[in-house]
Amino acid sequence: VVEAYKRGLSPALGYELNPWLLRLSNYRAWKAGYHGKVSFLKEDLWKANLSDCYNVIVFLAPSVKPPLAAKLLAELPDEARVVAGRFPFPSWTPTSSLGQGPDQVWAYDMKEVRRAAR
Repeated sequence: VVEAYKRGLSPALGYELNPWLLRLSNYRAWKAGYHGKVSFLKEDLWKANLSDCYNVIVFLAPSVKPPLAAKLLAELPDEARVVAGRFPFPSWTPTSSLGQGPDQVWAYDMKEVRRAAR
């Protein structure tokens, strides 16, 4: 989330349920000098309304990707971009990819994901 903010994405907001990871995320944002510019909320991603999000970055296990793909398809606007770290969405074709191994990320444009799903 901090890196997304550094690259001009604002608002930069993260969701986390684990209290320890939430505190760690807020601490790291503060330590990097981004307190008040980057936010982390204790909120369930599955209950959050993502319909006004245009940039979504996820670092989640492969088992979570299929149900998350359904949620993102249902809620995100066509103009949204999803970036997945470590593990790609198995049923989506990425628009682009960068890195390799554990540092690889995949970017998906929702308009293209929806077009391929038809």
